[in-house]
Amino acid sequence: MPLFPRAVRQDFAASLVVFLVALPLCVGVAVASGVPAELGLITGIVGGLVTGMMRGSSLQVSGPAAGLTVLVAEAVRAFGLPALGLIVLLSGLLQIAMGALRWGRWFRAISLSVVEGMLAGIGLVIIAGQLYAAAGLPAPHSGLAKLAGLPEALAAALSATVSLTALAVAVGTVAVVVVWPRLPRRVRAVPGALVAVLLAAAVTVVADLPVVTVRVSGVVDAVRLPGADTFTGLAEPALLGTVLAFALIASAESLFSAAAVDRLHTGPRTDYDKELVAQGAGNAVSGLLGALPLTAVIVRSSANVEAGARTKASRVLHGVWLLLFAVLLPAVLAYIPLAALAGILVHAGWKLIPFRGVATLWRTHRGEAFVLVATAVAIVVVGMFEGVLIGLVLSVAKAAWEASHLRVERTDEGRDGVRVRIAGTVNFLRLPQILDSLEDLPRDRRIVLDLSGVHHLDHACRAALQAWAERHSPADPEAVHLHALPAPSPKERAEAPG
Repeated sequence: MPLFPRAVRQDFAASLVVFLVALPLCVGVAVASGVPAELGLITGIVGGLVTGMMRGSSLQVSGPAAGLTVLVAEAVRAFGLPALGLIVLLSGLLQIAMGALRWGRWFRAISLSVVEGMLAGIGLVIIAGQLYAAAGLPAPHSGLAKLAGLPEALAAALSATVSLTALAVAVGTVAVVVVWPRLPRRVRAVPGALVAVLLAAAVTVVADLPVVTVRVSGVVDAVRLPGADTFTGLAEPALLGTVLAFALIASAESLFSAAAVDRLHTGPRTDYDKELVAQGAGNAVSGLLGALPLTAVIVRSSANVEAGARTKASRVLHGVWLLLFAVLLPAVLAYIPLAALAGILVHAGWKLIPFRGVATLWRTHRGEAFVLVATAVAIVVVGMFEGVLIGLVLSVAKAAWEASHLRVERTDEGRDGVRVRIAGTVNFLRLPQILDSLEDLPRDRRIVLDLSGVHHLDHACRAALQAWAERHSPADPEAVHLHALPAPSPKERAEAPG
């Protein structure tokens, strides 16, 4: 009889895999956000020990996410690092309130095109920004300026030995991460991102490369409790807007991740309201410690499921391993080249862009593809929060257009007559268009009026269609067939004469 049950052994093994996946990402996200690397570890620890202990999604793993680096960097630049903890704290409290009000399920109503467009826009900005970091060059502030300045930055990097060396380290890191999944399964037991970072650190030390490495000040020194002076920022509308942006974007990303993780396993499904409370609690604690905002992260979550995790113990244990590393081995971070972390994030940003999804949408739902691309472009050109708002407005406008759009298609079926298919919303405003199309139909052939694609049919249109059918061929009641005529509503039945 084994000493430990199988589920315990599987959760223990899965926790080690998730820890190895999370470690380089925690550090990389922090550096990309413009904050000390230790804050990324603190957020990862909180995601494991606080959010991981709570109910909601049993196998989803939380921590600092690449998807929020752009927003965090903008917040730190606008309000300063001391205000970051307050922003994250208030965002977490707002998430808890939304979960308590049972608003979690409503995040599922957000258009998937907007969320994918948001991630694509974030991915583009991350790639552009980290390409500068890979070459050891300062990056412009705006996303558009980052993209526009890439040719000049590349030319500068190729002409400077130090920048060229850093760029080579980054390229090598990306190459290892890309090739690693194609190696034998036993080799892939160790995460490729960790291997790439370790190899880059080893090469840097052995060859004494002139590249910048991570600065380490200690986890305890990195903790910044919000002081009384930081609360004066609550009077700034811009800061409150940033709090709202943090809460909404982190919540949407976490709950969409939960839906994706639920498709990877057969265990208990996610309770979206409880998961929102769990995410809020994690952000509240992370904010109190002055660390980064956290979200559920699909990379760690999928690694957790694939490693055979059975319960939430695996994600809690991964937080324990991060804590032990932060306490016992923080000096190891000083050997990691910033260029290697930039390479990891370039790869992460690339994976945020749904290239295949855009191509599929363009073939099947061009309106959705337009919303996705427009959201991504708006985030690059205008900014994160504004880009998401633009995407939401476009999504609502598209839905309203499709709801009010009417299509009348005529098909000649030979001896079977003529089929006229009406699809969309049929109301009195569209009645003249419909009747004009119907009056042009031949009177000597059988007409099939197909209404199976009608979303809504108001009383005036119902009466007009029935009157037209009777008038079209009074001598032959079978000359017109109203196929799939929607049943009248109870109100219409009550108002009908007789």
